Amino acid sequence: MRTASDAVLAVHPTRPNPSPALPAPPAFEARGPGRSPGNGAAGNNGRDLANQEQPVRHPAPQRDDIRTLTTVAHTAFFLLLGASVVRFLLRHPGEPRTPWIIALSVTLALLYVLGPALGAAPTARRLLWLGLVVTTWMVLVVLAPSFAWCAVPLFFTALRTLPPRAAVVLVALLTTFVVIAQLQLSKSFDPNLLLAPPAVAALATAVFVHMERQAQAQRTLIDDLIRTRRELAATERREGTLAERQRLSMEIHDTLAQNLSSQQMLLQAADRTWDTDPATARAHVRTATGIAAHGLAEARRLVHDLAPPELADGAGLAEALRSLDAGPGIEVRFHLEGAPAPLPDRVQSALLRIAQGALANVREHSGARTAALTLSFLGDQVVLDIADDGHGFTEPRTGTRARSGTDSGTAGRGHGLPAMRARVRQLGGTLTIESTPGEGTVLSAAIPLEPAP
Repeated sequence: MRTASDAVLAVHPTRPNPSPALPAPPAFEARGPGRSPGNGAAGNNGRDLANQEQPVRHPAPQRDDIRTLTTVAHTAFFLLLGASVVRFLLRHPGEPRTPWIIALSVTLALLYVLGPALGAAPTARRLLWLGLVVTTWMVLVVLAPSFAWCAVPLFFTALRTLPPRAAVVLVALLTTFVVIAQLQLSKSFDPNLLLAPPAVAALATAVFVHMERQAQAQRTLIDDLIRTRRELAATERREGTLAERQRLSMEIHDTLAQNLSSQQMLLQAADRTWDTDPATARAHVRTATGIAAHGLAEARRLVHDLAPPELADGAGLAEALRSLDAGPGIEVRFHLEGAPAPLPDRVQSALLRIAQGALANVREHSGARTAALTLSFLGDQVVLDIADDGHGFTEPRTGTRARSGTDSGTAGRGHGLPAMRARVRQLGGTLTIESTPGEGTVLSAAIPLEPAP
């Protein structure tokens, strides 16, 4: 097994073939909708959710089908009405009832035109309009039986306006008038004239009822989809809030909490040596002052949700890692392996925070004198190793390798290792810890990289 002492002395051991990069987690798993983990302010997340929760209108196909059916019915009515008028004028020229036929035909046409303005809902005005249309048509059929076939478009008007049972009764009444009118026009008895109108009426009613049921089922399905989408948006909002809270807690732990811990240690050391060694005490105070200034910069960056100060002004990850230290009495060495490749901002930020948290653990728990940071670019992944020559620790019996997604070896050790695992897990990587009592600890974070285009 690779020991921490070997890692410190040899800088970096020979690395076996890197394991295949793990696939990135789903977007819903550790981020709010429309944002990447660790990037973007909570306000942006809220705006994305607000955009997602805009009311969703019903799809247009249903409205288009109804509009098409209505247009066909209106066109058929006026064609049949016009043909009936022409037929009457050709067959019965100069009859005394001709003015009445023309007047009633114009009245029926005008009434039918007013129908769309009243809407399709069965209101009192709509019912009154339907009664006038049917009454006018019946009078026309009594005066001129050739107007009977205008009833077919009226079937759809009745079915759209009235409740199902009332509509069926009205369709039956219209069909009866059609049958009587056709028998009057016929010179002899024809069974087709007795059976064809009811068959046509039954077919039209069945088709319309079937379409209405399909439309109702579609409306119910759309309502369910809209409700499900709203529930999903609410769930994503909660997930985004929790992810943002977790990110902020990790940022605070890795920055402000570590800085305050370092200041406390330095001020305690200054207090112990204030009388015996004033120069050393003042040095501790000055160091604590510098850490406080750095913490203030971190706090301001955190408030504005910007990158870490070490990565500001275009500084790369290697330069930021090279500038880190673990406190007084601990030498930190940095080594770069492989050809550096551009890294996404969130990867750089995560690796920097992991390094800061690991060095804080080295300072507080390891008793080490030397720590080594090694940043390795391996083509399909980037690996950060943090090794120390401290006293190490014994890991649980579950194994000597603690990977992301587990909490082995972290009981009682605060938020440091869980925060590191969370950062690595959000980026689809692995976190490995190797430690042996008396030989130090090696922490390795491997994050897969997308292949270059």
